[in-house]
Amino acid sequence: MRMFAISTKTFRDLMEFQPDLSARSTGPDTRLGTVLRVAFFVATVFVGLRLLVFLLFTVFGLVVAGTIGLFAAGLAANLLTLRIFDRRPLTDIGLKGGRISVLNFALGLLVGVGAAALMMLAPILAGSGHLVEQRNPVFSWPNLLFYLVTLAIAAAGEEMIFRGYAFQLLIDKIGPFATVLPVAVIFGLTHASNPHSTQIGVLNTVLWGIVLGFAFLRSRDLWLPTGLHFGWNAVLPLFGVNLSGLNIEVTRFQYRWDLLPLWSGGDYGPEGGLLATIFGIGVFFALLKIPVKAQHAAIAQNLNESV
Repeated sequence: MRMFAISTKTFRDLMEFQPDLSARSTGPDTRLGTVLRVAFFVATVFVGLRLLVFLLFTVFGLVVAGTIGLFAAGLAANLLTLRIFDRRPLTDIGLKGGRISVLNFALGLLVGVGAAALMMLAPILAGSGHLVEQRNPVFSWPNLLFYLVTLAIAAAGEEMIFRGYAFQLLIDKIGPFATVLPVAVIFGLTHASNPHSTQIGVLNTVLWGIVLGFAFLRSRDLWLPTGLHFGWNAVLPLFGVNLSGLNIEVTRFQYRWDLLPLWSGGDYGPEGGLLATIFGIGVFFALLKIPVKAQHAAIAQNLNESV
């Protein structure tokens, strides 16, 4: 398949495009209508997380409560906001099926898996990283499958929350640049309370918020960012490292670093170090090169006019 790159001019147009607010493109005609929709969306996410995580935690424990609760809150916020205010189907947030959707998800998955694997293999090849077998391994195939399914659900939930209806509506009303960066900052701050969180870890998560936001701009669907998000998250624990401060034991090995925590991320995991910063930037440039197929954006319709 012939590779093609999005031009610098096209990237600049995507980020700087400002919609004509005098013309109706989608959703509300007024600023008040936009504010009401975004406020309802955010409130639904907040209430959903508090309620669902609490109910699920009492029955299934923290891992299931966090992942299923995240997904359910994101699904509910998008579905209710779409149906109550705009009478739109859920697929309008970029979840339509078809060959292009499968392709974009696969591309995102490939980039996410490849970037995370390269980040963990590079220190091993350089002699500054080592895989050490654990004394009491807890590996089993059912646990591995459960772990992969859980992370896929969590990635889909986060993308529906942070790159779903509210994100896309704001892109349509105030433009991509004014939306992607603030939402990325919020995305980073939500991880500040994770165990062993560091300033670099939060900044790296903000960087990933920008990368995932740009992934949506490239594909105009949620399949590319979801695949990218899931691919990255799925690989790291397979190397025996913490994922955003969370210890997920799924293999017989543990990763040992000969690097300072500034580079390795310490107890937070690789995402808390400068190594992840470098690879996060690399993922951004990879998104410029891969042959993504842009779909029709039902909510952020201004993107359909910008390229």
